[in-house]
Amino acid sequence: MDLFVLGLVVAAHVMAVISIWGQWERIGIISAMFVGVACINFVIARRFPAERARTAEALRMTFNLLVSMPVYGHFTGWALPVWIHLPLNSLWVGGFIDMWSRVRLMVLLLAVVGFALFEGCPPVMPLTFLVMSVALAGISEARIHLNQLTTNDLEQRNQELAKALAELDLAHRRAREQERLSSLGMLAAGIAHEINNPMSYVKSNIHTLHQEMKDQQELPGPLREYVTEVLPQTLDGIKRVCSIVADLRRFARGDPEALVEYDLNEEVRASLRITRSRVLPECDVVIELGELLPMLGHPRQISQVVVNLLINAAQAMKGRGTVYVSTRPDGEDDVVLTVRDTGVGMAPEVVANLFQPFFTTKPAGEGTGLGLAVVHGIITAHGGRIRVESQPGEGSTFTVRLPRVPPMKFIAAQEVPEQPGTSTIHVFQGPLARERREEG
Repeated sequence: MDLFVLGLVVAAHVMAVISIWGQWERIGIISAMFVGVACINFVIARRFPAERARTAEALRMTFNLLVSMPVYGHFTGWALPVWIHLPLNSLWVGGFIDMWSRVRLMVLLLAVVGFALFEGCPPVMPLTFLVMSVALAGISEARIHLNQLTTNDLEQRNQELAKALAELDLAHRRAREQERLSSLGMLAAGIAHEINNPMSYVKSNIHTLHQEMKDQQELPGPLREYVTEVLPQTLDGIKRVCSIVADLRRFARGDPEALVEYDLNEEVRASLRITRSRVLPECDVVIELGELLPMLGHPRQISQVVVNLLINAAQAMKGRGTVYVSTRPDGEDDVVLTVRDTGVGMAPEVVANLFQPFFTTKPAGEGTGLGLAVVHGIITAHGGRIRVESQPGEGSTFTVRLPRVPPMKFIAAQEVPEQPGTSTIHVFQGPLARERREEG
């Protein structure tokens, strides 16, 4: 468009020169004016960046209409080629979408037409080209508006495409992490199984040895001490190893599909046994477990929540500090689990994104960003809520509130659909039986 308009401007100048051919002084003046106008327009276009295009257009239009055209008109007697510049200045614009740009254009056009009429130009020609200029201005504005709509649509589509690509990449990363974590769980369960078999033999043999030596009436002093102190301590250590292995196997294997009754305090103790030696070796752990009634849900998932919260607390304290773990009933229907640490704490912007998948403050390769997202998903699925209170340098407190009986939509999601011709009987035993019968 710019090259086309520029060609018309040059053609109009040539026609203006031809119309006064022989009047060399006037030809020299308007030619010098043409060169000067071209240079000034070029400087304006180069000096103003793209974001100030409207300012450049305003200066160019003002200069062309208020300086260039009156000089051309005065020295050519307002010949026809001069008036060609009037609509061209309306067409050669980047847009006057706002009201001020429209008003500025009309004022400039009326100023040129008024000056021409003042110098005695017949009114037919300036009024005709005034109407043409207004019409071309409308066409130019419509073209710019259409370009803007097309550009906005392309930008919106690009944003949607970028968002879709980001979601696809996130889904791929989640799938890879889930596959890796699943493989690690299977490996842990296999290792626990391999450890459990020889430990069973060791436990049985030491127990037998202890019983046989205890039945001996006459034993030397060192052996008597061995029977009364060393062997019992050894058995206690082996029982602890077996308990940890059993907890690890249950944690890695996951839960059965059906909901079961469980003791939250026992899941907390099992989680502490799993994490105590490796995750919290140099941390002080203060435990305060209240008297709780049995709960209904997936105990292994709840154990996973506790383990992840303990790991998070240990990492926040760099291995040194105090972790406070407590449980308490909240009325007859809810239970509250609290895990508090004396670590470095978190900034508000970190807390706001804490449960987003793959969000992590650790260096690359040192964390998946899935731990707390999994915690949030499990708690929400059980109908509970989790809240975080943290300030930089003051540690963090995670408060989990769980219902003793999950919502019915969660329970219904665990039930297997009945096949035609069959019936399903749901049996709930223990303290929750009365509550379930009342709900049914």
